Amino acid sequence: MNQAVRFPKGPALDRILTLELVRVTERAAVAAARLRGRGDEMAADQAAVDAMRQELNQLPIHGTVVIGEGERDEAPMLYIGEEVGSKTGPSVDIALDPLEGTTIAAKNLPNALAVIAIAEEGSLLNAPDVYMDKIAIGPGFPAGMVDLDAPAADNIATVAAAKGVPVSEVTACVLDRPRHARLIEDIRATGAAIRLIGDGDVAGVIHTTSPDETGIDIYLGIGGAPEGVLAAAALRCIGGQMQGRLVINSDEQRERAHRMGVEDVNAKYEMGEMARGDVVFAATGVTDGNLLSGVRFGRQAVTTHTVVMRSSSGTVRWIKAEHQDLDKFDDAL
Repeated sequence: MNQAVRFPKGPALDRILTLELVRVTERAAVAAARLRGRGDEMAADQAAVDAMRQELNQLPIHGTVVIGEGERDEAPMLYIGEEVGSKTGPSVDIALDPLEGTTIAAKNLPNALAVIAIAEEGSLLNAPDVYMDKIAIGPGFPAGMVDLDAPAADNIATVAAAKGVPVSEVTACVLDRPRHARLIEDIRATGAAIRLIGDGDVAGVIHTTSPDETGIDIYLGIGGAPEGVLAAAALRCIGGQMQGRLVINSDEQRERAHRMGVEDVNAKYEMGEMARGDVVFAATGVTDGNLLSGVRFGRQAVTTHTVVMRSSSGTVRWIKAEHQDLDKFDDAL
């Protein structure tokens, strides 16, 4: 076992939380969207944090943030270990990113999201704020089809064979970072296409679940470990496969991982080890993207577009909401 497990003691998540969670990401998305394209990453992120925290504290849960804005001395709100909710409902783990893609939101580029996942207590990996090497594909493939330790060329060839298409018709999603120069070279050598993204690797992983819409078949490369847990939570609900391994570059990072309960920093995590049990995931678009539209500000209403899903039922809901009373909506923020 890669991490000490706290088994759930309370009842499973109430179905009502699935829809209650939508309000949480809606509020955060709207708050961030008011500052998109302004070039101020910190202001947009802080607005999303404040809105999400206020909305979370109205939920009938006893929640503990296990993936958040950082450790307590680094983040004044929604820090790892912070307790949220009314403290009257089930005890739950919470993984969140009030503004996933701060840079792309500040530049008003595609695929910025407000993201949250909740699960029964002890069900989410307490990942430190370090990098994680990841591989992910969508549903409909045999279990264990791709492997983080296999060469990129082998994984891409396996996906192509499973889809019954030539490698040239496979597209891999990779974060556009200097650290990926060799990976990009290896993928292009196979003849496969690459979709480079500037930020937002939670969205990148989720895009593998709908390749007909997004054009992305596989996600490869190194991104944030907290984002890896959020992505694993989404795949647990939608279906798919994912593996991840922490990238530890210093003694300080190793010690931080140990403090958070990670016993083996070299462990290769399967999706079910990063997100177990009954999981609910929600994401609202801040800017327009492949799967979600961004927030629209009209003269009479604010429009949001959200996806919310639950692992235990396999239900995926797409919610386009019009918030007519702008004064009340702003007050709620």
